[in-house]
Amino acid sequence: MRFLRGFTLIELLLVLVILTALAAVVVPKFTRRSEQAKITAAQADIAGIELGLDAFEVDCGRYPTSEEGIKAIVEQPANADGWRGPYIKRGLPKDSWGNAYVYQCPGQHNTNSYDLYSFGPDGQDGTEDDIDNWSER
Repeated sequence: MRFLRGFTLIELLLVLVILTALAAVVVPKFTRRSEQAKITAAQADIAGIELGLDAFEVDCGRYPTSEEGIKAIVEQPANADGWRGPYIKRGLPKDSWGNAYVYQCPGQHNTNSYDLYSFGPDGQDGTEDDIDNWSER
């Protein structure tokens, strides 16, 4: 009669070490990919909001003021004659990190129109990871 032999403790530890090493290599790649997906989603949101702002400008002859904000593309401001919105269907999105997009008109970078940006992954204004409508991508 044959006896079934189990795994030794050394064999189990060796498998555990190999799995840990594989996880150390694979997990950071997925994390970076996930962060890049969030950045891409924020860029797409900005492009969609820009389309709404441009439609507002065509209808009203101006962009919303900083005080009106981007809310003006979903709710008619008091002094926006010609408004035919809402200009985006799903309401105002938040960025991928749960923060509101920042809108300034006239812009500091786009002085003839507006600045629109997200604070990016770090949530801090004015850092390199900000996602905006004036930088080259």
